[in-house]
Amino acid sequence: MDFSLTDDQKALAAAAADFARAELVEHAADWDARSHFPVEVIRRAGEAGFLGIYTPEEHGGLGLSRLEASLIFEQLAQGCISTTAYLTIHNMVTWMIASWGDDALREAWVPAMVAGEALGSYCLTEPGAGSDAASLRTRAVREGDEYVLSGSKMFISGAGATEVLVVMARTGAPDSGAGGVSAIVVPADAAGIEYGKNEEKMGWKSQPTRLVSFDGVRVPVTNRLGAEGEGFKFAMKGLDGGRLNIASCSLGAAQQALTLSRDYLAERKQFGRELSQFQALQFKLADMASELTAARLMVRHAAWRLDQGDPEATAHCAMAKRFATDMGFSVCNEALQLHGGYGYIREYPLERLVRDTRVHQILEGTNEIMRLIVARRLLADGVIESLQ
Repeated sequence: MDFSLTDDQKALAAAAADFARAELVEHAADWDARSHFPVEVIRRAGEAGFLGIYTPEEHGGLGLSRLEASLIFEQLAQGCISTTAYLTIHNMVTWMIASWGDDALREAWVPAMVAGEALGSYCLTEPGAGSDAASLRTRAVREGDEYVLSGSKMFISGAGATEVLVVMARTGAPDSGAGGVSAIVVPADAAGIEYGKNEEKMGWKSQPTRLVSFDGVRVPVTNRLGAEGEGFKFAMKGLDGGRLNIASCSLGAAQQALTLSRDYLAERKQFGRELSQFQALQFKLADMASELTAARLMVRHAAWRLDQGDPEATAHCAMAKRFATDMGFSVCNEALQLHGGYGYIREYPLERLVRDTRVHQILEGTNEIMRLIVARRLLADGVIESLQ
């Protein structure tokens, strides 16, 4: 059993860290303060290869593993969590079109998305369908060679500033559940689409989040990914990787918080000595590092299982997402506490790290849903034994 990274994997992580230092870290606070979506920087991420990380090479991507994607996202998140989180969503959308679109659909979108010339949004959640995604009501009614979409999607990252949407819509009967959902690629400027206001969020301010409404939006049937009724299956496959992606963003946030805390404890003096000399604070730093290391191992192990096509990969991705995102928020919150009053003001990045990581416990499936996914697998014969 070898836990070391290869030279190529180390080089990928180093390249991502270089990009984060050059393009993200110095601007993250400003983007947060202005709720600015840094499209030009995102396009430069495309030039660096970070917009098609696990999109197959034959379609213009890097064709990397989910483990390697995790290494990259962890490093990028140390520059700007919010922007990196959007990059994970764009990567998922690009991968979905490349994986299940026909040749014409791939050619129309994937090269531009990999290059950053077209950005993508993922449309699953609805005002009345969050954790119960299979109950979604957005409809796609077939009329000849077209689908006509009606309905709305909620909390869509990048909406209003992206060029393409992957929309989960019901093509089956109203009571058809997960089996009646299809995935459809929709140009973001199609007639009949309206965007709501940019939501004023607690964190993730460098990416817009809007309601998307569809009123008689027409797209060719050839814009469907895979066969009719396969959309929910694709959505769940996308979410396995998406959960690892957002968990990796939490790893990056926790790593940044840990580094900042170490430096602050070494610099700050109270009662005549550096804070780093107080045993209680040393213990706090040790616990933060231990939790981060445990979460990192879980995420990388789950990514490895996903890369191997392991039948229990979904449960491992859920476990890793739950643990890593809870840990990420906890470590950032503890780091803020270690910084005292300085941690609570915007001059220091700690309060932004806390705000940005909090939503990771909600999106890509709430952590309560992660527990449900894991528990259902654990109740199956032999699964608990297989964890040894």
